[in-house]
Amino acid sequence: MKLELPTKIKVRGARVHNLKNIDLDLPLHKYVAISGLSGSGKSSLAMGILYEEGSRRYLDALSTYMRRRIKQGRQVDVTSVKHIPSALALRQRPSVPNERATVGTMSETFNVLRLIYSRLGSPVCPNGHRLKPSLTIAEAMSRSDDEMGQLTCPVCGVRFMAFSAEDFAFNSAGACPKCGGTGKVRQLAEDKLIADENLSIKDGAVASWSLPGRNFMPNVAEHAGVRIDIPFKDLTAKEKDFVLNGPEQKYKMDFLSGTGRVFHDFNALYENAHQAVLRSAKTSKSERAQKRIAEFFVYSTCPICHGTKLKPELLTQLVNGKNIAETADLQLGDLPAFIKETAQTLPENMHTMAHALLQELSENLQPLLDLGLDYLTMARNGNTLSTGELQRIQLARTLRTETTGVLYVLDEPSIGLHPANVAGLIKILHRLVAQGNSLVVVDHNVDIIAAADEIIEIGPGSGEAGGRIIAQGTPGEIAKNPNSLIAPYLNGTAALMARKPAQAINDDAINFTVQNYFNLANVSAKIPLHQLTAVTGFSGAGKTSLILDSLVPGILAQAKGKRLPKQVRQLLSPIKSVISVDASPVGKSTRSTVATYTSIMDNLRQLFARQPLAKQQHYTPAWFSYNNKQGACPTCGGTGTVTLDIQFLPDMEQVCPTCHGQRYNREIQQVKWHDLSIVDVLNLDVNEALPIFKHSPKIARDLRLLKEVGLSYLHLGEDTPTLSGGEAQRLKLVKHLSRQQDQSLFVFDEPTIGLHPLDVKVLVQVMQKLLDQGATIVVITHDLNLIANADFMLDLGPRGGKNGGRIVAAGRPADLIKSMPAASLTSRYLAEYEQKFSNHTK
Repeated sequence: MKLELPTKIKVRGARVHNLKNIDLDLPLHKYVAISGLSGSGKSSLAMGILYEEGSRRYLDALSTYMRRRIKQGRQVDVTSVKHIPSALALRQRPSVPNERATVGTMSETFNVLRLIYSRLGSPVCPNGHRLKPSLTIAEAMSRSDDEMGQLTCPVCGVRFMAFSAEDFAFNSAGACPKCGGTGKVRQLAEDKLIADENLSIKDGAVASWSLPGRNFMPNVAEHAGVRIDIPFKDLTAKEKDFVLNGPEQKYKMDFLSGTGRVFHDFNALYENAHQAVLRSAKTSKSERAQKRIAEFFVYSTCPICHGTKLKPELLTQLVNGKNIAETADLQLGDLPAFIKETAQTLPENMHTMAHALLQELSENLQPLLDLGLDYLTMARNGNTLSTGELQRIQLARTLRTETTGVLYVLDEPSIGLHPANVAGLIKILHRLVAQGNSLVVVDHNVDIIAAADEIIEIGPGSGEAGGRIIAQGTPGEIAKNPNSLIAPYLNGTAALMARKPAQAINDDAINFTVQNYFNLANVSAKIPLHQLTAVTGFSGAGKTSLILDSLVPGILAQAKGKRLPKQVRQLLSPIKSVISVDASPVGKSTRSTVATYTSIMDNLRQLFARQPLAKQQHYTPAWFSYNNKQGACPTCGGTGTVTLDIQFLPDMEQVCPTCHGQRYNREIQQVKWHDLSIVDVLNLDVNEALPIFKHSPKIARDLRLLKEVGLSYLHLGEDTPTLSGGEAQRLKLVKHLSRQQDQSLFVFDEPTIGLHPLDVKVLVQVMQKLLDQGATIVVITHDLNLIANADFMLDLGPRGGKNGGRIVAAGRPADLIKSMPAASLTSRYLAEYEQKFSNHTK
C-alpha cells in the first residue's frame, strides 16, 4: 500500500489574540500570502501559530538537556496543528547586530573573501619580496600538518609563514591590536566633563559627577578645599585642576545621604571628573547607564588600522592588485567585475581551483544583488543598516543554506524595498519554494501578494472585528471575490486617492544644504511648509542621511541655539519642534494600555476617587491604578496574568485565577460610577465609551480623537504592546491632534510597514488632520499609494550608494508622472501604478 504524503497544514481551533477559533488548511510546498487590515490577525496566524508551533515541534524533538538551554516560545492557544514542518521566521524587526558585525560577516561573503586571499593572494616575504599567486602557495595553505602555510621566497630563499584565512578575520586572529578589530578608538571628550562653567559645582557644573554613585563628589571636593558655591569659571586654576585631575584619595567626613541619613566619619573616596567617567565605564552593567556614559566619549578612526579593523601587515597581501580591506570597501555591485578580472590575472594551472572559490563568492553575492543591496559594501557595519536591509541579508543567507522541507514565515519582507526591487524579491521567494520548502508571507505589497500561489485573507476588520477567514484561493480567484478587501487592488478597481493633493507647491519652505555626508556631496533641498512631502528613492540613495541624519538634528540644534551638524551647511526654517513617528510598539509591558498611553486613565482615576464610597474609604486617585499595590490584584500584581514555570517545558501564561484578568482587587471594584466599576469602563471599546462619557469633556476629547484616527474598535484596557504597527502609529498621533502645529515638523520613516492599502488611506486621512492643524509632514517611503497622495515628491537617486546621493526629481507627483524625469525610477513606477488604476483614482 502506497503511503500518501500530506499536502496541507491543518490548523483547527486557532484562538491566538483576536483569531475567532478558526479552522484552516494551508498548502505545503507552496507560496502562501496572508493579507488583511492592520490588526486583523495576520501576524497572529503566521507568527503566533504557524511559526510558534513549527519551531516548538522541532525543539520537542531535542533532548530535555538541550531544551532547558534554549529559550522556548509559550504554548499556543490552538486545538490542533497537523503536518507542520519545522519553521524558521524572518521577523518584521530583526535584532540590531553588535558593533563587530558587518555586511560581509552577516552575509558570509567575507568568509569566502578571506579564503580567496589566503589561497589566491600574492604574499610578501619578510625581506619585502612579493610572491606571485601560484598553485604552490594554494597547496601550502591547504595542508593540515606542520608545514601548513610554510613558504620559501624564490628571491632570497627565506622561509616564512603565509597568512591563513583565519588570519584575515578581524574578530579573531587578524584584529588590529589597537582597536581590537572595531576600527574605532574611544577617547574621553574633555569638553563634555564640564556641563556649564557658568554653574557652580553645587548646581551641577561637573557633568561626570552626575553619573550613578558620584552624586556626593561635590561634598568631597568641598571637604578638600574647593569652593562649590561659585561659578566654575571663577575657580582658581588650582581648584579646577583638582576637580579635573585631582589624586584619588580617601577623606574622612560626615556624609548626608539622599534619604536624609547622616554617616559620621565616612571614608569617602575622591574621584576626579575624568576618573568618574572611566571607572563608571568599567563597572556599570546596565544598558541605560552605559548609554549615559557613552555621551562623555568621542569615537574616532583607529590611528593604526585606519578603520580597516585588521593588523596592518595583513594589507600587504594582494589579490588583483587590491588588499582585502580595499576589496571589502567595494560596492557589492562592483564585485562581479572584480571576480572576473581576478580570474584573468591568475596562471592557467590555478583556474580550476580559483573558479570554485570565485564561483562560491558569486553565488553568495547573487541573492544580495537580486534584493537590491548592490550599493552596500562588505565593510559596512551591521548596526548602521536599516530594518529592511537587515531582513534582506537574512533572506539572502537563508537562500544560500539550500534547506528543504522547512516552513519559512516572512513578516513584511518588502520593508524598505523600492518598487524596482520587488521583482528580485519575488524571484527569491519562488526559489525558496523550488528548493522544496513551504512559504508563508505576510505583506501589504500588492505585487508580492499577486505573485503567491494562494492568498489567505483575514478580516473583515481590525481587533475584535477581525480574526476570521474572509477569503482564500488563488490570486485570480481572490480578484473576483466580492468579500475580499484586497481584490480591488488586484483587479485595478481601487480608488487610490484618500485626500486631494495641493494644486500648487507652497513657496514658504524649509531650505537646507547638506555637504560631504556619505553619498550626499552637495545637496540643496526644500520642504514646503504645511504640506505633505514624500521623500523617495532606492535603498541607499541618501534619504535617511538627508532627513533623519541632517534635517531633523539640524532643526533640533537650531531650536536650542546650538551649532548645526557639521554636514548641514545651511538651514533656513521657522520650525521649532520635530515629532518623529514610527510603527514600533507602544510600551514594553502589558501594564501599558490604550487608557494609560492617553490621558484617559489619569482622568478615570480622578473621576472614581470622587465617588462617595471612595471618599468614605479615603481612596485617592493612586488607589485606582493597577500599578500600585493599593489597587492591584494581590495575586498577579496588576498584570491580569500569572506565569507558571513548568520544569523542562516552556513557561505557561494563564489568566489570573483571583481577578480573572481584571487586574484590580475586589475592594476597588466595589466603587461605582453610573453603576460601572473601573474594570467595566476599561472593558469598553471607544465606540461604547463615547456616549457614556459625553459629559466628561477631558475623557470625551481623547475618545473622539481615537475614533478620528480609526481606532474606535480598541478597548480602553487593551495592552498596547499587542497592537499592530499601524495601530501603534496612529495611537502615537492622538496626542498631537488636539492643538495647533504651525511650527511642528512630523517625520514618518516607512510609515506603511504592515499596513494594508486601505490602512494607508486611513493613515493619509490622519495626516490630513495634522495638516489642517498647520503641521508640515515629511514621509520617507517606497509605498506608491502614499506617494500618490503627497503634495510634493523629493526623489533621490538614481540608484543607491555611489550611484545615488542626488535629487533626481522634485515636484508634485502628478506633474512628475507627466514630465517623467529620466533619472527618476520612482516617477516611472508611480506612473505605471496610477495607470493601472487610471479610471478609479478619484
